[in-house]
Amino acid sequence: MKISARNSFSGKVTAIKRGPVSTEVSIRIAPKLEIVSVITSQSARRLGLKVGQTAYAIIKSDNVIVGTN
Repeated sequence: MKISARNSFSGKVTAIKRGPVSTEVSIRIAPKLEIVSVITSQSARRLGLKVGQTAYAIIKSDNVIVGTN
């Protein structure tokens, strides 16, 4: 995955709280350090997010974008 954002953190998905419109995703990027992002539930389904999988927290300005390979 190649992106233009400078702040990209690889980690493991530790929690997923699904809702009808939005989903909260927690990604552990270091011991005792997690990034939590709220994305659309449609995006969470499209990414196939699962607890324990590797994901990326991509920070651009005031947004956190979640990505997988």
